[in-house]
Amino acid sequence: MKKEDLIVLGLTEEQADKVIEGYGQMIPKSRLNDKIDEVNDYKQQLADRDTQLKELQTKATGNEVMQAEITRLQQENDRAKADFESQLTQKDYDFALTEALRTAKAKNPTAVKALLNIETIKLVNGQLVGLDEQITALKTSDDYLFTPDGLSGKTPPNPPGNPPVKNPFSKEHWNLTEQGRLFREEPEKAKQLQASAGQ
Repeated sequence: MKKEDLIVLGLTEEQADKVIEGYGQMIPKSRLNDKIDEVNDYKQQLADRDTQLKELQTKATGNEVMQAEITRLQQENDRAKADFESQLTQKDYDFALTEALRTAKAKNPTAVKALLNIETIKLVNGQLVGLDEQITALKTSDDYLFTPDGLSGKTPPNPPGNPPVKNPFSKEHWNLTEQGRLFREEPEKAKQLQASAGQ
């Protein structure tokens, strides 16, 4: 979806920009589904191995060498399963932390992560415990790391540092088509330009 499509749907230009900017950070659903399938496949492989080892153990009764090998394989399988579950837990934790930092409007999540005491932050039932206090403290001590909330007040029709806006309400740049577009799409800006043209 393009910016123009979002504006046609009724979003302001600023809102459309934010949606497009945020879209680049999203993960496509197909990629997420692929990862879920991959995880389920690994879990199934581990379950199949456990079943095969149990069957072998019953068949190898009385054979000491084979029993020892089966025991070794079971221990190896248990370690692989524990490692896999640990990696999944770590990925869930990392994802939740990155999302929380993005929600807190961290300009550079990696830099903010470096300042956090990760040992005290725990993932409990999908929620990060111990993070909010650290984020609040960082916003106080190092506020430059976070994007400030939107500024309130009226924006001048021509903010400093921008090229001059041709005011379609002024005598020099009178344009009925542009006036109509402004009243439809940006009524506040249209009022501001109309007021400044009357001065």
